[in-house]
Amino acid sequence: VAFGSAAGDTKRIAIVFGSIFGSRSIMDLQLTGKTAIVTGGTAGIGLAIVKALAAEGARVTVPGRTQAKLDAALASLKNVTGIVADPATAEGAASLIRQIPDTDILVNNLGIYQPKEFADITDDDWRNIFETNVLSGVRLSRHYFPRMLKRNSGRIIFISSESAYHIPAEMIHYGMTKAAQIAVARGLAETTAGSGITVNSVLAGPTRSRGVGDFVAAMAAKNGQSAQTVEREFFKTARPTSLLQRFATSEKVSALVSYLASPLS
Repeated sequence: VAFGSAAGDTKRIAIVFGSIFGSRSIMDLQLTGKTAIVTGGTAGIGLAIVKALAAEGARVTVPGRTQAKLDAALASLKNVTGIVADPATAEGAASLIRQIPDTDILVNNLGIYQPKEFADITDDDWRNIFETNVLSGVRLSRHYFPRMLKRNSGRIIFISSESAYHIPAEMIHYGMTKAAQIAVARGLAETTAGSGITVNSVLAGPTRSRGVGDFVAAMAAKNGQSAQTVEREFFKTARPTSLLQRFATSEKVSALVSYLASPLS
């Protein structure tokens, strides 16, 4: 369909329509040659983000606790390097920084969760989940963010959750950490005004990952129900505000993260 008489106009309109309808040969996120660090990148949403960024041409580093786990998750991926370092600890974050002193993109995805009654959440539970979900991103951002400011270029993305606003009664400590991530990200974003740096939080809804699959399977076995029944009941009772009324996929989240990591955002 042509809305202009000149051949050039017709061509431009065709390109726009091609990008709208998903032609990957037309949409270029301009990530070729960029460097990225993705924490928690060996499974679930994190691994999907790693694959998406690498497919766009970024050189991705994934820290992990063991070489065996890194090799198993990343062996077949191009443009991806795994290094042994655990950002959930101060020592692990320092090790990662020593090995990778700079990056264009930092995705703070590392996170854990644990359904538990509030009265049963111990002080150690609170400390452990805060250390992993919040301080891991704080430690890395504290190092990489000033370098981004200095060169006036960079992207930091925190993978938060809708649980930051709809605090889940079954894991209040998890919701607390997701709200804290948003606070950190927003505070950093306030210092980027007028610069070429962005800091964003992605608030994913319930997403089908390995951990969620294990959780659903465990609940199904415990209650003598099918996984499908458990999923329906979960959205009916625990997440009634969900518009999807089903688990999203990790790939849907990683597509948004790839865009936010790109110069186009």
